[in-house]
Amino acid sequence: MASPAFSRFLGLATAAALFTGLAGLAGCQSWLNAQYAASLPPTSGTQPIKGLAESVSIRRNALGMPLIETTNFHDALFALGYVHASDRLSQMVGMRLMAEGRLAEMVGPGVLDIDRFMRAVNLRDEAETLYRNASPRLKAFFEVYARGVNAYLFRYRDKLPMDLAQSGYRPAYWKPEDSVLVFCLLNFGLAVNLQEEIAALVLAQRVGADKLAWLLPTYPDEPLPFAEAEKLKGLNLGGQIPGLAALGTTAGAIARLDKLGVAASNNWAIAPQLSRSGKSLLANDTHLPLSMPSAWNFVQIRSPRFQAAGVSVAGVPAVVAGYNGKLAWGMTMVMGDNQDLFLEQVRRQGERLYYLADGQWLPARERQETFFVKGGRPIRETIYETRHGPLLNSVLGERKHMLQPLHLSSGYGLALRRAPVDDDRSLDAFFELSRAQSVEQAFEASREIRAIALNMLFADAQHIGWQVTGRYPNRLEGTGLLPSPGWDGRYEWDGFTDPMLHPYDQDPPQGWLGTANQRTVPAGYGMQLSNSWYYPERAERIAQLAAGSRHDARSMMAMQLDQTSPFVAKLQAMFQAPGMAEPLRQAIRALPATERGKAQEALDRLLAFDGNLSPASADAALYSAFLHESVRHIFLDELGPEDSPAWQALVDLADLSYSAQADHLLGRDDSPFWDDVGTPQQEDKPAILARSLAAAVSLLEKRLGSDRKAWQWGKLHSYTWATETTKLAPYLSASQRAGINAIKGYLDRGPYPAGGDHTTLNVSAYHWGQNFDTWLIPAMRIVVDFAQEEPMYGANSSGQSGNPASPHYADGIEAWRNGQYQSFPFQPQNLDKVYGTRRLMLIPQK
Repeated sequence: MASPAFSRFLGLATAAALFTGLAGLAGCQSWLNAQYAASLPPTSGTQPIKGLAESVSIRRNALGMPLIETTNFHDALFALGYVHASDRLSQMVGMRLMAEGRLAEMVGPGVLDIDRFMRAVNLRDEAETLYRNASPRLKAFFEVYARGVNAYLFRYRDKLPMDLAQSGYRPAYWKPEDSVLVFCLLNFGLAVNLQEEIAALVLAQRVGADKLAWLLPTYPDEPLPFAEAEKLKGLNLGGQIPGLAALGTTAGAIARLDKLGVAASNNWAIAPQLSRSGKSLLANDTHLPLSMPSAWNFVQIRSPRFQAAGVSVAGVPAVVAGYNGKLAWGMTMVMGDNQDLFLEQVRRQGERLYYLADGQWLPARERQETFFVKGGRPIRETIYETRHGPLLNSVLGERKHMLQPLHLSSGYGLALRRAPVDDDRSLDAFFELSRAQSVEQAFEASREIRAIALNMLFADAQHIGWQVTGRYPNRLEGTGLLPSPGWDGRYEWDGFTDPMLHPYDQDPPQGWLGTANQRTVPAGYGMQLSNSWYYPERAERIAQLAAGSRHDARSMMAMQLDQTSPFVAKLQAMFQAPGMAEPLRQAIRALPATERGKAQEALDRLLAFDGNLSPASADAALYSAFLHESVRHIFLDELGPEDSPAWQALVDLADLSYSAQADHLLGRDDSPFWDDVGTPQQEDKPAILARSLAAAVSLLEKRLGSDRKAWQWGKLHSYTWATETTKLAPYLSASQRAGINAIKGYLDRGPYPAGGDHTTLNVSAYHWGQNFDTWLIPAMRIVVDFAQEEPMYGANSSGQSGNPASPHYADGIEAWRNGQYQSFPFQPQNLDKVYGTRRLMLIPQK
């Protein structure tokens, strides 16, 4: 999540392009490093700093991860702010501007729709509420942290990292509330079902409400949501939702910036009876979009009243997941559905906008927002709100010019309702969790976390525990999977589920606990956590490996690096099922002669495939090519072409939760989508599978050649670490894009061959049906083994620094790819082995 100031590089990039032509890329990188060497803080020596009570020592390990040693907690927080700013200032500024809806101030008009969307969501109001609810003690912590950030900003105000320096944007000083704003942005990014509901409307416009349920399966063992789709029957959706296309495009852009719709993470804990040592173990790897730098950075803090090591988010004064000497804790997404989209009937009368509610036309509330745009005039626009929340499409839609305010006319509005944060003490609860000394204390702290829906997992030396956090609405009718008619009171919320019903477990007889964004409770459980769960295979693989043997740190790391997919065995079972095996053979025989042999070859190889999606595997390449071709043969005739909003919606849905792609492959033999509407005859499932098998071989022959020995999954499937600047270059002018592309090699890293996919524990998800480029990875990994002298190990997916001039900008990539973990020692006698004796001393300035 690097700073997204796209135009910042233009002048510098032009010079870099000329230099590259003369001296080559390596020379360009050396030149740019030299130009911005002054933006890097020293790693040794003494710096006088105002605001410190006592001296602070900062040491760094071989990958630049810091150890902060202080004599009091005040200075630990201050130093954490200073270190975060020194390592990730651009990232912090970018996240703050994104959360505030102010990117255009630094970037220009190309991102104005992103700002409009974020202003409508109004995270600022949520952050103000959360901060107001925080205890005086916690507010003081945030203030001290902000002073540490600002001490760095003041010292380096004329030596900013390259992206900020070239943008011309001068970042404002950090406020305590800004840290809460970043927390709210991360929470908003967990709103998976928001994108699903938008995509559902796009698909409904294409296939109608009658067929929509086939494209939105809940889970393999649950019926299709035909009852939920009834809400949309009879509604004239085509062309009646102004701004829907723009809303989908903008939500997708925000998702590609790592800020929305991330189905993420594994965690598991092993109880003493299944460990080799008789003491507990815990593992956590959080999945986020592949980015440079990672969303996470590692930190270790040692002070008399607080010790912890783990991952933090630059901008937030906390160790989010890690180990404190007594307790290990980690988290995954619940996939909780605590927001809904409501279709509103709206009409304009004069200068006012009205919406229908229970038979009455009520005036929409109005909120004025001013957008400052780099290189342009300020724009003042109106955002409308109904009883359910802001109308997202009141700020998005077709305009004669991107700077022209939108005039929302009669039709449908889309209001976003989110769970409120009133009377919420989540910030205090997170801090108490990091100080907990046992699983029992961790339960006490985590039960107070309401603002964010997480599977929290804990372990101390003898116990393990799991607790679901968050706030979940009680819906009078419907499940919230699809948008609800806002004018009909039957779909209102009726308060929230009693926290006593939130699922939890402790020291289960099976000897382990684990979550991987799957449905963690039985269908029909006494409260509705969600109706959108991620694919079950990662959780199934955890169960296979956790219960399969006794464990230690090495086996936990091996699990995190595992690339075997349980989906392969399910696909093989489908191919060989009594009602499928013979019809599929007949369908293959019916293919043209040129395709028949390819289909049979693919089937034979897939039936013999061991399910290990290693980068070097030819069968993994063939398997993935089949998945790719099958979704296209099943759905592209109804939802295409490839650049259509409907096709993009289907691809997006597969990224977010259990998908129609997987659901149709494993079942749904009676689905109307098996028929190819482009042919006169009616196809069935075996016919489409036979075509897909043949097409998979053709794809590999085209992409990798006819020599089967040369086929490798890693030649199709790759990692590329890209900055936000590179990701959003398409939103800029041609000259700006050219400038950024000139230094792309300086900013980005890759491609590297990748293994795995969305169903493997070592996640490497790609956009199923679109391409094979990895977009989602385990952005960090943590393992804690209470039997070890030093229990905690960790690995980050990029470098500690977000500054390209730093030697620690990308040095974590190889360690992450090779499964090399860093130790985080707590015993004083081991500190020098890891962190050395080189120190930067921050001392109080008189």
